[in-house]
Formats: sequence, structure tokens, C-alpha cells
Amino acid sequence: MADDEGTSPDVPAEKKLQRRVLGLAWPVISENLLQTMLGIVDTILVARLGASAIAGVGTALQIIYILIAALSALSVGASVLVAQAYGARDLSRANSIARQTLIWSALVSIPLAVVGIPLIPSIVGLFGLAPDVSQISQDYLNVTIGTIVALTTSIISGGVLRGIGDSRTPMLVTALSNVINVGLAYVMIYGHLGFPAMGAVGSAWATFLARLIGAVLLVMVLWRGRNGVRISGTGLWWPQFKVLNDILRIGLPAAFEQLLMITSFAVLTPIVAGLGTTALAAHRVIINATSISFLPGVGFGLATTALVGQAIGARRFDEAPLIAKIALRWAIIWMGVLLVVFLVFAEYVMLAFTDDPEMLKVGVDALRVIALVMPLWGIHYVYAGALRGIGNTRLPLMISGVGNWLFVGLGYLAMQLIAPSLASLWAVLWLIAPIQAVLFWWSWRHWQTDQAAQPAQESASVLP
Repeated sequence: MADDEGTSPDVPAEKKLQRRVLGLAWPVISENLLQTMLGIVDTILVARLGASAIAGVGTALQIIYILIAALSALSVGASVLVAQAYGARDLSRANSIARQTLIWSALVSIPLAVVGIPLIPSIVGLFGLAPDVSQISQDYLNVTIGTIVALTTSIISGGVLRGIGDSRTPMLVTALSNVINVGLAYVMIYGHLGFPAMGAVGSAWATFLARLIGAVLLVMVLWRGRNGVRISGTGLWWPQFKVLNDILRIGLPAAFEQLLMITSFAVLTPIVAGLGTTALAAHRVIINATSISFLPGVGFGLATTALVGQAIGARRFDEAPLIAKIALRWAIIWMGVLLVVFLVFAEYVMLAFTDDPEMLKVGVDALRVIALVMPLWGIHYVYAGALRGIGNTRLPLMISGVGNWLFVGLGYLAMQLIAPSLASLWAVLWLIAPIQAVLFWWSWRHWQTDQAAQPAQESASVLP
């Protein structure tokens, strides 16, 4: 599937595009690894407080991810539109989109925080947790939802910068945030350097402060300008509904896709909880561990979105298939390496999070099951990223959304009919992941066929 892209381009052009893909992808992968490490470090530090603390924080994070997904409409829409405007060298429009996205992120996230905090007990109650686990989740959510503006500002600013080809700055800022988070989490969870021992909720405060510093730094970068795009100056600061409409037209399907994915995993929580607190804690560790395996696919997918968007904006339509081909090649290579690592060293991966014998026994088998589908996720992420780059976020929504909920339904049946274990649950991916990969490939191939059949000037239909 990766090589079926039509006639071969000249080698210098392909090498130049490969440098651009890798130059944008590796900082994105590093940034996402560092973002993931924020949650992983919290899990490792909280793990010393016991299985209830791990399960409580993990459940809270699932709810937080749902909110992030809802707000990601602004980030995805802005990234695609900024990339297309930047590729067309329409810097005035790129500036306007960047500025308006940050304005609307504040206008949307603040009311969500105000409304969300009183609903926390009811939301957590849906997961059917033990009382001590439920209380930890509620305490964590009170801090994180109340400060969600810092997180959304950081995500959206990073998306704008990637749209204009700067993935290095978000990576460096995230690295700094990680260092701050590790230090603060250690002293706030256990009580050092004059801080009281706050327990699991200390990790929430530490993560907030680290992300707040990161968000301020990213906004400062955009204020001063990068690659000709900046949010300062004489442009309009009053909310513009037309810009919001353009952003949401692309961003809402992508946000809904993320919502379907995250809520599907949230629904798994009460299902897995039926296996006991140890299994639930192991499930959270597995999700944290496998989130690392997603990173090459996510990184090359985001790079593909930005570069395909720039190519479309510049009317260089012939570059888009080559960008996807290069990104896919490298995504599969890296995720193939991770397949071997997770398959062979599953026990050591689990040991990075816990030394509980029961959790190790439950988790190792599940990790090895998951490892076998990792290269297929590379196909998934890169072709989904390419489709988003041309402004088509509906097809990724349909393919991913249906697949995720099939995973929930079939996973539940597998646990009931085959064996009540995490390995049975995750083995369902062996059926779903290949089907999704083929559908993404076919969708991208269909766009290429349509593109080749019409004159270049008519191809502007993919633009907003």
C-alpha cells in the first residue's frame, strides 16, 4: 500500500521532501513523548501510593482527555487552515486564524470549567468505582478542570506553530514543562521542601503549574512571531464568527473523532473494573505504556497534516501523495521496531510502572497482544493525517469512530465468551486494526484518483 503512489518523482525532490517530513516529524514525536511522559511520571509517582491511587488518577485522566478532545476542534481546524494559508503565503489570514483560535479557546474553555466542576461527582459516579478510588478521581478533576485553560492554550498554540512548520519550539517548551512537572510532582505528592504531602492531587497541581508555564511561553513565541506568522499587531481582537466557522468546519469532525475514541476507552473502565481493582490499575498502566507506541504514528501523522496542508495551499497538489508515502514509510519502520520491543520486553515495560506481581501477570500478556498491531497504527495515523491536510476530517471520523466502538462491543463479548482477561479484550484489535488500515488507504487512494482526473485549477475545491 505504501508504494502504490503513481509515477516515481525525481530523486532530489523526494529527498528534499523527506528532509521536510523528518524535520517536522521528529520534534512532534519528541513533543508527544514528553507530553505522554507528563502522565507517565505522574502514574509512576502516584503508584507508590497504591493501586487505588493509580486507578483514581487514571480514571480522572480519561475524563480530562474527553474535555481535551472536545476542545481539540479549535486546534485541528487552526492547524489545517494555518498550514494552507501559510502554504499560499497568505500571512494575513494565517495571523488572523492564529489570533482568533486563541481567543475562542478562552471563550469556550472557561465556561466549560465553570459548568464542569459541579458535575464532577455525577460524572465520576458513572464509572462505578470503589469509594476511595472515586474520591481520588474527584479531587484530581477539581484541580485539572478548574485550570483547563492552560492546557488548551498550550495545545492550540502548538498546533498553530506546527501548521507553519515549526515543531521544534513546542518540543522544547514541552521538555521544559516536563522538568518542572517532575520536580513539582515529587515535592507536592510526598511533601518535601516545605510543601505539605498532598497525595495524588499533588500531581494534578504540579502538572497544571508546569503546563501553565509552557502555555505562557508558547503564547509569547506567537506574539513575537514565527516564520512570518504572529498574533500581535493591529489585527482584530474581537471574536470573529466567520473565522470560528471556518475552524469548526474542519475541526469539529476531528474533535468528534477524538471524543468517540476517548469515550470508548472511558466506557471500558467500568467493564474492566468488573475484573477488580488490580486489573483496572493494570489497564491504566497498559494504556500509558501503549501510548508510547502510538508516538511515531501520531508524529508522522501530524507532520503529514501540516505538510499536505501547505502543499494544498501552495497548489502543489502533486507533492501531497509523495509526502504521505515518505511519512508512511518511516512510521511503519519505527512502529515495527516498537513491535519488537514490546513483544520481547513486555515484562520490563510493565516493571517501569509497577512491581506488583498480580499487575505484572495481567499486563504482560495484554502488552504482547497489542504489540502485533502496532505497524497497522502507522498506516492509520499517516493516511488520516493526509486526509486532514486536504481538509477532509469526516472520513477519519467515520473510520476511527466506528472502529473504536466496535472495539468496545467486541472486546466486551470476548471477555464474556473467551476469557475474562485484558488479553482477550485487546486481542479484538487483531480484527479491527487491519480493516481500518485498508479503509484509510482506500480513502487516500480515492482522493489521488479524483485529483488526477481534474485540472489543477479545479483542485481548489479541497480548500476552505
